[in-house]
Amino acid sequence: MPRMIVDCDPGHDDAIALIVAHEYAEVVGVTTVAGNAPLSATTTNALLMMALLGVDTPVYSGASEALAGPAPHAQAVHGSSGLGGVTRMEHDRTVAGTDAVGFLLDAPRPDDWIVALGPLTNLALAIERDPGWVRRVAGISIMGGSAGVGNVTRVAEFNIWADPEAAARVFRSGADLTMCGLNLTHQFRSSDAVTERLRNVDSPLAAFAVESFDYLHARMAEFIGSRDAALHDPCAVLAVTHPELLETEMRAVDVETTGTLTRGMTVVDQRVTRRRDPNNVRVAYRIDAAGAMDVTLAALGVS
Repeated sequence: MPRMIVDCDPGHDDAIALIVAHEYAEVVGVTTVAGNAPLSATTTNALLMMALLGVDTPVYSGASEALAGPAPHAQAVHGSSGLGGVTRMEHDRTVAGTDAVGFLLDAPRPDDWIVALGPLTNLALAIERDPGWVRRVAGISIMGGSAGVGNVTRVAEFNIWADPEAAARVFRSGADLTMCGLNLTHQFRSSDAVTERLRNVDSPLAAFAVESFDYLHARMAEFIGSRDAALHDPCAVLAVTHPELLETEMRAVDVETTGTLTRGMTVVDQRVTRRRDPNNVRVAYRIDAAGAMDVTLAALGVS
């Protein structure tokens, strides 16, 4: 069973990813960052998930702003709390600390993965404090970027766009990187049929997933006219726990930080010939969506 630290900004799909991670990996810690919602909300949501899962995984809060200033949020998708439409249980969980960067630097063993599900601010700050940190972990699996179209802009995905300076630092760090971008995550989708399967499961995790998916599907119906939603963040967990479900290729990738139309774009060199820059990222291109859904539903109690 792999070991990992999950850096996240819950978020409905982050929450599902945390469930999957705790089922198939030894999660040694969770760090939070502003992203889908402000840091206070993403930290509150991470603590809620630890209570819902019934685990003692320590939660450390981290960066409340992007490197260049205030962090944008995704309340249009996830609601102002980050977990719109979800019933909140009472619990007594509190943060283990407020220095997520210190935890990232001090905690890992060489076989630990960092799974990054939000803006990469905490990771960039860790690299700034200790550039050698990236060589003391097994790798970093990122949900972010795209080898194709964006979502928050024509070419930029939200997590990278929210702090492109941080993302650029991570992508240039020399870390062993896997990128699960929109070109991959849009292949893995929940639907009302999935929700109906979960309604038949009598467990708190399944009930939480039903509320999450119902909310997301309603939001997507407003945006794109279809009641389904990409399950972005679980893909980065599955890249570590079930790598056989993904097909990847090594590519040279950098992050645009200054372009008027392209700020936050992950620029992937997909040329067959004339490549000059060294490959630095394992880019995921295809996922076995049926297999990934079976794994995810099993973590939610579907037999």
